[in-house]
Amino acid sequence: MHLTDEIRIEASVSVVFAALNNPEILRACIPGCEELKKYSETELAAKVLLRIGPVKARFGGTVTLDTTGAPHRVSLTGSGNGGIAGFAKGGADVELSSDGEATVLKYEAKAEIGGKIAQLGGRLVYNTAQKLSRQFFANFKVSAENGTDAIENLLY
Repeated sequence: MHLTDEIRIEASVSVVFAALNNPEILRACIPGCEELKKYSETELAAKVLLRIGPVKARFGGTVTLDTTGAPHRVSLTGSGNGGIAGFAKGGADVELSSDGEATVLKYEAKAEIGGKIAQLGGRLVYNTAQKLSRQFFANFKVSAENGTDAIENLLY
């Protein structure tokens, strides 16, 4: 499965990058996220409750960040397990570029799935992944734009 998109966020690259690295903001933006813990600058763990068609499952997983291109590029890889519902693993590349005082966020994500969720059919899984991705970035855009002062305080 392959997803790509871009959004314009009315905040600076440094503010958007800080928001992408803030576990509280991410937890609030991830659909179904029950818990998000940051173990180090590059390692996170999450618990997410998702419904994909008739399958509802709680996934636990880990994410590793690569911020060597920061603040303009960030890559992540991760995997999650939902027990009998199945598993998912994949990664994403996020690119941040300035557009005046705003930031254009582009992402490209790839994922592999297995188990019950893989048996639901590619179109249902893809449409659900696309919907969840759009919901996350819509939430993230609002958080980054409206929480600019709070996020800027994290920078200093």
